[in-house]
Parts: sequence; C-alpha cells; structure tokens
Amino acid sequence: MANTMQDAPVGAQVGRSLPRLEARDKVTGRAEYTHTMRLPGMLHAKIFRSTVAHGRIRSIDTSAGKNVPGVHRVVTSEDVRKVIPAPYYGPAFHDQPILAIDKVHYVGEPVAVVLAADPHVAEEAAQLIVAEYEELPAIFDEVEAADNKTLVHEELKPAGTFADLKHLKGRKGTNIALDFKLRRGDVDKAFAEAAHVFEHTFHTQKVLHLALEPFVSIADWNERGVTIYTASQGPSFVRTEIARLLGWPENRVRIKVPYLGGGFGSKLYIKMEALATALSMITRRPVKVALTMEEQFYTITRHPSTFRIKTGLDKGGRITARKCEVYWNGGAYADVGPRVTQKSGFTASGPYDIDNVWVDSYALYTNLPPAGALRGFGIPQLVWAYESHTDMIARALKLDPLEFRRKNLLREGRPHATGQIVQDAKLEAVLERLNWGKPLERGTGAVRRGRGIAFAIKAVISPTTSVANITIAADGSATLYCGTVDMGQGSDTAMAQIVGEVLDIPAQSVRIVPRDTDVTPYDMGTLGSRSLFHMGHAVRLAAQDARDKIKALARDVGEPEGSNIPLPDLFKKKYGMQAGNIVGTGSYKPDYVPPDPATGLTPNVTPFWMCAASGAEVEVDTETGHVRIARLITVVDCGRPLNPKIVETQISGAALMQLGFTMFEKMHIDAGQVTNASLADYKIPGMLDVPRVMENEAVDALQSNGPFGAKGVGETATFCVSPAIANAIEDACGVRLTALPLNAETVFRALRAKANMPLGDEE
Repeated sequence: MANTMQDAPVGAQVGRSLPRLEARDKVTGRAEYTHTMRLPGMLHAKIFRSTVAHGRIRSIDTSAGKNVPGVHRVVTSEDVRKVIPAPYYGPAFHDQPILAIDKVHYVGEPVAVVLAADPHVAEEAAQLIVAEYEELPAIFDEVEAADNKTLVHEELKPAGTFADLKHLKGRKGTNIALDFKLRRGDVDKAFAEAAHVFEHTFHTQKVLHLALEPFVSIADWNERGVTIYTASQGPSFVRTEIARLLGWPENRVRIKVPYLGGGFGSKLYIKMEALATALSMITRRPVKVALTMEEQFYTITRHPSTFRIKTGLDKGGRITARKCEVYWNGGAYADVGPRVTQKSGFTASGPYDIDNVWVDSYALYTNLPPAGALRGFGIPQLVWAYESHTDMIARALKLDPLEFRRKNLLREGRPHATGQIVQDAKLEAVLERLNWGKPLERGTGAVRRGRGIAFAIKAVISPTTSVANITIAADGSATLYCGTVDMGQGSDTAMAQIVGEVLDIPAQSVRIVPRDTDVTPYDMGTLGSRSLFHMGHAVRLAAQDARDKIKALARDVGEPEGSNIPLPDLFKKKYGMQAGNIVGTGSYKPDYVPPDPATGLTPNVTPFWMCAASGAEVEVDTETGHVRIARLITVVDCGRPLNPKIVETQISGAALMQLGFTMFEKMHIDAGQVTNASLADYKIPGMLDVPRVMENEAVDALQSNGPFGAKGVGETATFCVSPAIANAIEDACGVRLTALPLNAETVFRALRAKANMPLGDEE
C-alpha cells in the first residue's frame, strides 16, 4: 500500500476514476458494521408489535414472557416514561412514541420489548406477550384521509425544527400534516381560454427501501453520558434529538457510525436509537436493538401517492396552465413527510415553462406503517404522473412526444414555477441524448415492441448546513473530519479527491475519520443528493483554509513566497522537531429565500437543479402481459463528475432500484397488515430482470456554483424510469397504465379491457 501511495499522481485529483477508498476493507470482510458489534454485558432487545391498525391498549400481559429462562426484563411504555417523561420524537412532528402509549396507530407498531443476553431467548419470549385492544376505525387511503372523518392523531405537534410547520401547533380535527400551496399566474383564466384541456389521475404504491443491512443501534448509557453505535445517515440529528429527549447538552451524547449496508433514506433521523437509549437507561447495561429483514416493513417506507393533474394548451401545443393535486400517504407518523410534501411538491408541474401553475400538496396521516425519505425524495412519484400525463397529451394531439416536450421545456434563464430563474440545468441536453429518432422494429405476432421517454427536474432540499475540519500533521499527512455518511455511494472517496485537489496531494493518502459526533463536526444529513454539493464546499473551504495556514506558516519561518519546502521540513523549522498541527475549517450554507406562505413563490428555493431523462424500449407479450425491458437509457446532468466511474455506478444503481419499484415491487396490505413482509414474497430485481442493454451517461455540464463544477447524482437516475417504461408499453400495445407497478397481470388486464373482454375483479 505504501508504494501505491507514493506512486499516486499528485494534482488533478478531481475527475479521476479513483477506486473507492473503503473497497478493500469491504471485499475482504474487514469492514465493521453495527450488526457485527458486541459490547461487554450487552443485552439484546426483541420487539412485541401491534396486531391492529388503530386501537386503544386495554392491557399488556407480559407474564409468560418474563417467565422464559434467560429473560432479563420486559419493558413497556410505562417503564420508558420513568426515565424519559416525554418519549415522543420525530424530525417534523414530535408524534412518535418510543413504545406505544395508550393507543396503537398501525399494525407492527412497537408495544413492548423483551431483553435477554441471548437474542433467541428474547425472540421466544416476545412471542408470548399478549395485548388486548379496543379497536378503533382505521383509515388507509390518502385521499379518504383528507376528509378527516377518521382521525389518526388528536392534535398536531410540530417539532419546531422547520419554521413553516410552527403555525400548525395545537391544530386538531385533521389528518393533514401539511398543506403546501403554490400559485403562479391566473390558472382559472388560462383554463377558460385553453384550446385543449386534459385531466388524469395517477397512483403509486407503498414500497420499501430494503437496505440489505436492517436497522440496528447499540446504546451504552451511564450518568455521565450515552454512546450510541448506530447505522444512521444523520448522526448530527440523532445527537440533537437524543439530547433533547434526555434533557442533556449535546456534549453528553456521542453517536458513532461505522460502515452502513445501504440506507436510501431509511436510516435518517431517529429509528432505533431512542428505543436503545431508553432500554439502556432502564437496565443500566448496553442494549442492542437489531431488526430482522421482516421488521423493516414496519419501520419506514416510501409514500404511496395520488396525483390529480390537469393541463391546458393553446392551439399550437403550448402548455398554458397546469393544476396539480398531490396526496402523500405518510402513514401513522410524519417522519420527514412534510418536507417531501413541500420540497418535492413545488416541482409537481414538471420541467416545463408554464405561466399559470396551481399546486396543492398534502401530507396525510393514515393507519399504515410510516413513510419517509426514499431515494428521490418524492420526485419519482411526481414524475411518474406528470410524464405519463405529458405523453397522453402528445398522443391525443397526434404530436411527437419528443417534439412536444422540446416545445414546452424550461430553458436556461426562464423562471421555474416557483419564480426562481433556472440556471445550470441541462434539460435540453439530457433530452437530446435519448436518440428518439432512431428506427424501431415493432415486432410481429404476439410480441409487440415500443419505446417511451420521460424527463424531469428536481430541486435539492434547502437550506442546510455542512461543516468540515482538516488536520495536517507534522509529517504532512492529511486527515478529514466530516459528518457525511458513506453508505456505498462513494462520498468518502469524492471528499478525499477534493482535499487532494486543493492541497496537491494524492487523494489515496487522505484519511477519512469514521463518523463520530465527538470528533466529526455537524452535517445536516446524508440525503437528497445534497452531500457532494454542500459538504463538498465545506471540505473545499477547509482545505483552502489549511492551505492558507501552510502559506502563513512558511512566511512566519522566513520562507520566500512560492517556496516548495516539504511540509515535514516546514514543521521542523517552526517547532525544532516533528511537532504541531495545522487545522483547516470550513462551513457551507447556501443562500435561500423562504416561499411566500400565500403563494409558495420565491426567487431562491434551491442552490442547484438536478435533471434527468430516461428512454426505454420494451417488448410486450400480448398473450400474457409480460414486459421485457430490451433497452434502458438513463441520462443525467450532475455537473462535472468528480469521479466518473462512481457516477456511472450511481446512475445504474438508481435506475435499477427504480426499475423494481416500476415493474413489481409493492407492499400488499390487508386491513393494515403487510402480507408480503419477506424477501420470499416482496420481489426486488434479480439478474434476469436487468435490461438487455443499459446505457448510462452524464452529459457534459458544469455547475457554476458547485465545488469544482459538481453537484449530486445519487437520486437523479430514479426520476424518469417509471413513466418511460409506461409510455413504451402504450407505444407497443396501446394500453395506458395509471398505477404502479406495471406487472404482467396489470398489463394483461388492461389488454383484455381494451379488447372488451375484461377479467373479473381481483380476489
């Protein structure tokens, strides 16, 4: 390894396809994950969960569980409240209890916990607990929830984290956790004058992140403080929230994050950390809460949605008005759903130049497992609707789908629906790369071929803050401290490349300190494709600060301007020996103007835009409904790729993940109960589901305000896959699907309905 370091190129670190820094540890099994960690005296926790979707808890009988040999203790919310009097948490609302208090709000909600030194003993005992409930009416559909006839919570309790939710404090009689509005122009007048008006409704299903490492946290509490080892994408937030729950200053709470086995948004905010902390406080021993794969289905999911969209056009095919109503099914607890509702909701009108826009975006409570952030942060649900709708309009007006989009696309220098002027968004470039005009053989017999396209825009969540520190040791080696969590996306490698570029050292020589809130500074969280831009700037500024201090040290010891004295010699000249440090610091928070509460308009809602396009070629067997993806093209604008190989893998990985959500993934729910909570029944893409041809491309672009011209890419390739495939299916066989997933049965039913031979209702 030492020779590799010495031979590594210096300078021009940005733009290299440097192998991931942690790759060797992972492929050799040396990488440490929270699931494999053990502490002396540690107890294992297993959870007893609700079996009803909505009900008052009448009794919890733990006697049989307590009598199992080896059980240390059985805990309910009564025990939790003795150590944490107000045990409610959440990033948007303090609505979620550590264990159910008085009521349960969904099937699978944690009600009690068994603790034992042996996890198998704890599991056996948890199955012996019996609870009795007074069942209450439950609500599962997001549109029905908006009628407020059945209430999930009696009162809204904003957390105070987000300023635009504070006005909801104490609001009663509603399931609406947030109603975001955007108003631009005169929509009613534009519809009245439109030559054509189209209106459609689209639905997306409940799906799961399904990281191959399930949720896990270990808490080790004592009177002086608590250390939590956890699989988390946001250690800074976890620290703040645990400190709030305990009434402690943050310096008594330490969050340590080893490697993550995937996250995709599921491991944001509080998941198992509060429960593990409470259990450690009760037992005064370290406690590990490690969920099974099945339990992920009851912890956090993606929002199902209903999107009603209406568009008006003039005689020439220009879009003059668009009205959007989006209903987000947030489940029993809000998590970060209100952020999805607003931050994605304001892009519901799509990547089009429309003078008159009306958006209503609603976050709804229901009696389903909670929903939160999942790769794309709501944008894939929106794009599924507006790009399917756009294709339907083009076909109805007998317009070429590409030309129709090109006529209406939002070009550089024009205002987005929010009012912000669009800059550095290569919408036209990503659209042009799809090669739509290439001839396509349509097939014969039962197998028909078709193709479809879609394109999209997304704003990054804002405003958020990132802080980074860099230490230069007396031998010249550099160590980076930052809170961005590398969960497989390659962020550690990219940050090292930024350090190397600024300090003119090999990126491989930069050490990245594992996330530990006692030593790594604040970062809002690893989410929403924000990290490369925000933390990248903080790291760049920290490295520049260190570089400036190196130059100042050289002047201090009498070195001439431009001296190339080796760093070890510079330190020795200053201190007379190998001693001392240089510490560079950097913090970054972009400018932001909050939307007007009445209109949702703002001149500065995002520091950058993400753009993507997808093209799909499909083969549809009209006798079975089976769809084969023959070719999938994914094109993104990520500014300047800092590491082209990592960018390529991020594009392909995101596209394949969305392919699963498009074609077959769905949580089947019966009266609130998930009926396919296993990998045997919940199908994710396998090798045979990969398109025969996959083309992944980042267009030539530069983000003018980005670190070295770059911006995030982790989500971008998820945006357009679903509508591109649905549009291709219609192109192939003439059926239009308006609800996901697009499985063989759904396609076959549509084909039969088109032939006036509809199948009977599903059992």
